Amino acid sequence: MLDERCCSSPIPASAPQSDSGIYKRPDDAASSGRSYRDVLEDYNRNQREDNPLDLLPASELYKKPIYQELAKHFGDNLYILSAGWGLAKAEYLLPCYDITFSTSAEGYQRRRKRDRGYRGYCDFAMLPATTSKHVVFLGGKDYVPLFCRLTDGVARRTVISKTPPRVPEPVKCCLFKTRIRTNWHYECAKKLVSGEFTVR
Repeated sequence: MLDERCCSSPIPASAPQSDSGIYKRPDDAASSGRSYRDVLEDYNRNQREDNPLDLLPASELYKKPIYQELAKHFGDNLYILSAGWGLAKAEYLLPCYDITFSTSAEGYQRRRKRDRGYRGYCDFAMLPATTSKHVVFLGGKDYVPLFCRLTDGVARRTVISKTPPRVPEPVKCCLFKTRIRTNWHYECAKKLVSGEFTVR
């Protein structure tokens, strides 16, 4: 559920009724006629310092403390891949949102394969394609295609995975060995921060 002033959902019509907010896709038209995404970009440009809507940096929208640990460790080099907004800088202000690729989520929360590309989502791609840095993705397998698309053109890309995912050339895969079945990426993130696990 998102704040009524800037909110989104993959299938707004099927979302539950709420007195505290409305459901919209990020690229639906706001009352001004511009998309919520455009409104959010203006907000980050012009009202970031005052932040009258009390939006949070992308890395602080998640309850798990590992996100803050990653932000502290990697600083400006951390980006958050969101099923709703795309690839955003960790410090970029976002509203709370409820969109996921997870098949176990409620239907109105899910972004489906047919929604990829620009059909309803003009995803942020804030990482410059010209970067010479090695870009590493850590997250669920359902997010890998979006990562690959939004970083297309970046020379050095690696996906950390528990099992080898399908990735286009020249994207590399680095396996993380663990017995944890679900949310294994939290353990991996902790080991990345501590230096126990590295990607070459």
